[in-house]
Amino acid sequence: MGSAPQGDADTVVLIHGLWMTPRSWEHWVDRFTARGLRVLAPAWPGMEGEVEQLREDPTPIAGQRLGRIVDHYARTIRGLMRPPIIMGHSFGGLVTQILVGQGLGAAGVAIHPAPIKGVVKLPLSTLRSGFSILRNPANRHRAVPFTQDDFHYAFGNTMSRADSDRAWERYAVPGAGHVLFESVFANLDPNSAAEVDTRRDDRAPLLLIAGGADHVIPPGVVRSNAALYTKSRALTAYHPFPGRSHFTVGQDGWEEVADYALDWAQHAAAMPRESTISSENPRR
Repeated sequence: MGSAPQGDADTVVLIHGLWMTPRSWEHWVDRFTARGLRVLAPAWPGMEGEVEQLREDPTPIAGQRLGRIVDHYARTIRGLMRPPIIMGHSFGGLVTQILVGQGLGAAGVAIHPAPIKGVVKLPLSTLRSGFSILRNPANRHRAVPFTQDDFHYAFGNTMSRADSDRAWERYAVPGAGHVLFESVFANLDPNSAAEVDTRRDDRAPLLLIAGGADHVIPPGVVRSNAALYTKSRALTAYHPFPGRSHFTVGQDGWEEVADYALDWAQHAAAMPRESTISSENPRR
């Protein structure tokens, strides 16, 4: 499979994040399907159960590892007839960057992405958002419940408490401790699964989207992430949406984000390969 193929992409692969399941993409699946695309939203390996099942028995969550998650989606993508558009939210955005860095996909969109290895700055709001896990090293091997209070601070901070609680009830599951620890301490691990070849020129186009009110991954983190690609001549773009929380895929106004992401990715995927490589370092 080529790293940045020519032609239109007819499939979108959606990758959910930590504390979420594929249900978080339900509106996006319907919207993209209505535009004539095949849409796949696989769960992290072993997390195919519904939200309610995973809350009752979070064992499949506790066993998650970043490398296994990446391999799981890589197998799915390699099994497709044509390279798809890859979109991921939060930790799914980290996975998207790793997959694109491996030469997969026709275009990639990382939405409020967890940072790849090399991003040094982690604001206090990021650490507070993950405090339910990070406060105890033993949580590395656990699936840690995400309370309504946790959700409201980390995901629903721009929503009313009632709307935030309803979103928690429908979408939130315990968080995979090992995956969060892998991300937070990636820069201390010489073999980190969060490492991406950011200098690669022959990869697919990549868009990083930030939200202005995101507590988990503030815009500064996404900008720092995007800046790591400045030595690659492959097409890389950064786009902020003011006022968006970390729950941007489900909060009111999600349609604007979804349409921008898909329009950008379809346009980039359809460009001739040589047009996605700049003769100079791309502007961020």
